[in-house]
Amino acid sequence: MFFFNSNKMFFSFILFFSTLISISSNSWLGCWIGLEINLLSFIPLISSSKNLLQTEASLKYFLTQSIASINFLFSILLKMMFLKNFEINNFLSIMINSSLMMKMGSFPFHFWFPNIMEGLTWLNCFILMTWQKISPMIILSYYMNNNFIMIIMIFNTLIGAISGFNQTSLRKLMAFSSINNLGWLMSALMISENMWILYFSLYVFMNSIMCLLFYLTNIFFINQIINFNLTLFIKISLLINFFSLGGLPPFLGFFSKWIIINFLINNKMFFISFIFMMSSLIMLFFYIRIIYISLMLNSFKLKWFKFNIKNNFFIFISFFSMISFSGLILNTFMFM
Repeated sequence: MFFFNSNKMFFSFILFFSTLISISSNSWLGCWIGLEINLLSFIPLISSSKNLLQTEASLKYFLTQSIASINFLFSILLKMMFLKNFEINNFLSIMINSSLMMKMGSFPFHFWFPNIMEGLTWLNCFILMTWQKISPMIILSYYMNNNFIMIIMIFNTLIGAISGFNQTSLRKLMAFSSINNLGWLMSALMISENMWILYFSLYVFMNSIMCLLFYLTNIFFINQIINFNLTLFIKISLLINFFSLGGLPPFLGFFSKWIIINFLINNKMFFISFIFMMSSLIMLFFYIRIIYISLMLNSFKLKWFKFNIKNNFFIFISFFSMISFSGLILNTFMFM
């Protein structure tokens, strides 16, 4: 997972620096150039001549991102032409926000996101769910239409939660979880950049543990959790990290969500806070279903085959899984 050939390493560096170009640029054209370099560097990372699903995913990703880039470039050119027209600028802000939402897989342009996730490896899924959201989110904060963003973040949390019903693929489930968390990220971005950095950092931390666990056990579907003879350590780690990702107290994922809910209630946004809490409960239902299957059900098919994690990964995962219990302690000191 952590070893690349020279070409993959080269494109990884370009992917890293393209994000820095986008978020540090002082012009719209510079932001667009950074997004284009980011697109062209990520495609070689996800494409593979030995896997047709990854090749198909790279083609779909290229088409959707190209459409979003064209819309973004067209919008910023129109903005430069109609700089002093307030009514047109209000419409252009929605166009710019929409093109950035298409880039990060937000509602109502989220249809490509689960399909592409289905054809990727867990490492590429992790990059798509985390790193690829940095540039569009930062650029979105430069020219945000607050009323439009509030509607979008409500639908993100609802669509991400409801679409997870009857999903058997863990990659699609993680994709809809990412769409759900995107609504929380947008609300954090509306509060402050520091709040967004806190929520995004915790989201990256929780996703990294989940993707590493799924990679080490080579699990892609829920039924594999039943059929494979997983050790109790792996099941407990899945339980802790799923509950933390869903925002259940006293786990770490609850910490950032509590701060956002507290801010929304203090600003009398009761309806939005209610939608956010209900969507988190629906997501927790999916996670509890997976944990229930892994702990309560058993299979005799592969009893001769047992998963073991190497000692270095065992220490790594167990240490960071225990960190997830620190959420209640952080919340207690935060609101004393």
